[in-house]
Amino acid sequence: MTDPLLRIADALERVSPPPRPAPDLQAYDAFVWHVAPDHLQPVPDVARVEMGLLIGIDRARDTLLENTRHFARGLPANNALLWGARGMGKSSLVKAVHAAVVAEGLPLKIVELQREDLTSVTRLLSLLRASDARVILYCDDLSFSHDDQHYKSLKAVLDGGIEGRPENVIFYATSNRRHLMPRDMIENERGSAINPGEAVEEKVSLSDRFGLWLGFHACDQDGFLSMVRGYCDAFGIDISSEDLRAEAIEWQATRGGRSGRVAWQFVTDLAGRHGVKLPG
Repeated sequence: MTDPLLRIADALERVSPPPRPAPDLQAYDAFVWHVAPDHLQPVPDVARVEMGLLIGIDRARDTLLENTRHFARGLPANNALLWGARGMGKSSLVKAVHAAVVAEGLPLKIVELQREDLTSVTRLLSLLRASDARVILYCDDLSFSHDDQHYKSLKAVLDGGIEGRPENVIFYATSNRRHLMPRDMIENERGSAINPGEAVEEKVSLSDRFGLWLGFHACDQDGFLSMVRGYCDAFGIDISSEDLRAEAIEWQATRGGRSGRVAWQFVTDLAGRHGVKLPG
């Protein structure tokens, strides 16, 4: 007869499986962090846009690229917050910069961390600390609501607690908000607090912990058309400048805005109508 204690232990292991073995970080350049159980999932083919197709963000591109080169070479570098308008290439730039640095022969990994998994970041940092690899820890669309406590976990990435942030890890985040929290939330807490200054200092100061703030702003019509023309030239879509301008303006008018994402959506439609295949 099976020991009841053994049956209980087996049942607990099925409910809460042990962490998977640490992956070989040298075998791939990109990973996604998952929990329950904790593991790094390799990403053989990263969905990204080539650096040359990111038009209108030259200053942010050059600054982030140089910062990333420094880090990959073992030199001092800053955590970076890419903030601003939706669809203007924040996430694309992070992935393109990583690819460009790897293409230069510098050893660099990127690990994507979901905002919902921030509470597990201490475990992830312990895993990365034990590795020789230099790692960009990347969180997309990072922001916090009024009752959100995930921001406390973020401090482990930016400050690292008593151990400090691992020397081989740097943190890049994208957000639509410069201070990672809604403006009305800041004003509400200031207005209702006994000490308004201290009420929001802890949360607002999170953005101050990023050494680099790179702003992305909505593009004007000329910038939007430059993006569209750049995509058409890169992928060999044959269309006259007059027709391209008219169709692109009509497209962005129906979308109610201009951005790199809207430009790509238009080019996707245009390529389909012209029988041109685009990269997957």
